[in-house]
Amino acid sequence: EPFLTPYLLGPHKNLSETQVFNKIYPVWTYSYLVLLFPVFLATDYLRYKPVVLLQGLSLIVTWFMLLYAQGLRAIQLLEFFYGMGTATDIAYYSYIYSVVNINLYQKVTSYCRSATLVGYTVGSLSGQVLVSVAGWSLFSLNVISLTSISIAFGTAWFLPMPQKSLFFHHVSSQQLSWEMKVMDCKNGSAVQDHPSVQRAPGWEDETKVPLNGEGHSAEKQEQKVDIIKVLKDLWQDFLQCYSSRTMLCWSVWWALSTCGYFQVINYAQGLWEMVLPSHSTEIYNGAVEAASTLLGAVAVFAVGHVKTSWAMWGEVALALFSFLIAAAVYIMDTVRNIWVCYASYVVFRIIYMLLITTATFQIATNLSVERYALVFGVNTFIALALQTLLTLIVVDASGLGLDIFTQFMIYASYFAAISLVFLGSGIYSIIRAYRRQEQMQSRS
Repeated sequence: EPFLTPYLLGPHKNLSETQVFNKIYPVWTYSYLVLLFPVFLATDYLRYKPVVLLQGLSLIVTWFMLLYAQGLRAIQLLEFFYGMGTATDIAYYSYIYSVVNINLYQKVTSYCRSATLVGYTVGSLSGQVLVSVAGWSLFSLNVISLTSISIAFGTAWFLPMPQKSLFFHHVSSQQLSWEMKVMDCKNGSAVQDHPSVQRAPGWEDETKVPLNGEGHSAEKQEQKVDIIKVLKDLWQDFLQCYSSRTMLCWSVWWALSTCGYFQVINYAQGLWEMVLPSHSTEIYNGAVEAASTLLGAVAVFAVGHVKTSWAMWGEVALALFSFLIAAAVYIMDTVRNIWVCYASYVVFRIIYMLLITTATFQIATNLSVERYALVFGVNTFIALALQTLLTLIVVDASGLGLDIFTQFMIYASYFAAISLVFLGSGIYSIIRAYRRQEQMQSRS
């Protein structure tokens, strides 16, 4: 994937810059947004495994078309299937926790997150080595990717089929509360769902219902739920989850920043291509992606050991780091040096990964009910909706269709605006907290 843009612009597809940036890449954003909510419901209704298989099939179609499809319309259809592959990612993480014993949750989370990190890093580095050292073509890299995805798809057929899910095929509330665990798919930590234990965030926690419920038959546990009741339950949970101002604040930052993050990573290769065309010199996209992933993982690990009063200083910290993100994007756009672009991109990803991990934890600790996947799903949906609007206006050929450098100037301004909003909100929160403290002291 780090070499996707040079591949599309190269002799294999022979597409123009306008076609790739303004007509093809926006399709992924639109399809991801449209498919996210239906996939969320289908994952629960079909009990995970069929959607895991659908993800593998979607990615196989994507890479097969990437190898052999020609023309603008065909590549746009390819982007739709890739959007389906990313939208169905929720099923993979949900499935993991539905088929193992509850005391293995932390271990399997660690395995799967490690596998994802190692896979992405090895893929990026091996692609860089094969291109730079062995002289392989970008077409050959996509053959390897298609082979890898096909093996994963074949493996998925041998996964056991879960019998339970949360909404459509669920256990009783008493059994659910006894068995439910809160997991963090992001960092592999695990805590038990008990008031005395600190809760940690998880992406698909509602669907983590183990199969080994003792003392209950499968027939008694399963309760068929109609779609209307499911939607009503989701709405009530939504209202309850977003009743906290602190939780709402972190969620707003999550949605706004993720929107900008998606835009930057989607079009970063395009910016690099404009700064230094791949057909004229050596490119190091794979090495940069691998470095940013590994250093981001280090930052995520380090933030777990930082002790600070997020309740008071959290919004100011978001403002400061959002400004640093804006500065990184601005430098990436204005300093037309490929090494500066690479370094700014690495800084950008490190800061975002650090902040999104903190936001995940803060949201989870401020939730009044265990509906983590619902909240994170809603936040992601809002981010995609904002990204769709931004794409329609700024990127899409039917909108302004701006060039890549102007786009990145807008993205830098976007993060700067986020910084100003949270700086104002943070200062207001600090002043209010001090006034409340003074009032309490005067009363005492």
